[in-house]
Amino acid sequence: MTGALAEVTTVADDEIVVHVPTAPGLEDDGRVRVVRRVGLDPDSDHDVEGMKVRTLARPPGERLATVATVNDVHFGEIECGVIEGLELGPVLRVGPGEPPYPQTMNRAAVAEIVVLGPDAVVAKGDLTTHGTEEEFRTFLDHYQPAFGDRLHYVRGNHDAYQGATFASDAPLEVTLPGVILAILDTAVPGLASGGVSAEQLDWLDELGGRADRPVLVFGHHHPWAPGSPSRPEGYFGIHPDDSERLVEVVARRPRLVGYFAGHTHRNRVRRFPATGPVPWVEVASVKDFPGSWAEYRVFEGGILQIHRRISSPEALDWSERTRALFGGMYPSYAFGRVEDRCFAISAAR
Repeated sequence: MTGALAEVTTVADDEIVVHVPTAPGLEDDGRVRVVRRVGLDPDSDHDVEGMKVRTLARPPGERLATVATVNDVHFGEIECGVIEGLELGPVLRVGPGEPPYPQTMNRAAVAEIVVLGPDAVVAKGDLTTHGTEEEFRTFLDHYQPAFGDRLHYVRGNHDAYQGATFASDAPLEVTLPGVILAILDTAVPGLASGGVSAEQLDWLDELGGRADRPVLVFGHHHPWAPGSPSRPEGYFGIHPDDSERLVEVVARRPRLVGYFAGHTHRNRVRRFPATGPVPWVEVASVKDFPGSWAEYRVFEGGILQIHRRISSPEALDWSERTRALFGGMYPSYAFGRVEDRCFAISAAR
């Protein structure tokens, strides 16, 4: 089946990937056909499964580095679709004898990222579900052998709920050819919402002032949008006060060219007046639909974010089941537009 049923999941400068459900409407059927077109010319139109898709323009200059990110991997979770106060259903679990779905999804993500051969891998929080040392060790068991000292990670709200201190070494600075990765700790122990301390903001401000190349900033929580009509104290991302200060730092330092979060389990890009073209990005979770990780291709003249849908048969079986979450509304929330998933990041402002 083609046309409207097909979903464009990846658009790169040389590649297009489309996923086509082969039995739509069956909650327990995870069959998907994966269509890949590789070796394409940049900035060119292609017909894939009856859809017109244009590859991304390739930034000028040499390709210098490759980075991969994951978030919301949630080792230890056994029920998918549970949000307190939102009882839309269904709540999904694996069948008897099946491996836990976080392990299925993360093993497949690791295998795909290994093939990419990245210079760095960043895990942007919610490494665990209950914030236990055992769940954290399971995360390390899956990712550390594959990536060694290329692996960098930071905690999310789930990791900090019980006061554990693992993955709390941020801020972290990782210098690669053509790019610096700045990793912030946005977790506030005991809370689902986040914040950024004054010390981390000062650190980021100083880094932005001395950086000799573009800086990509990573954290678990997404910011509140400064200037929004309402200013909710109960905002579930970065507290509005801290969000405004973070945006001020990015506005002041042109080398800070993008901020990349998880937490919301969706693909979304926002841009704020104060920071112009800078993308404020959320990437969907590893653990359920669409089952995402992100690739960053660093060129001399710019950076591309390229969304990847985890595509082993086992991962697709599970992520297709999770389309049914939250009364069937989850795909329209989590997947995002193509431009929320795959886009260019300017190397300078």
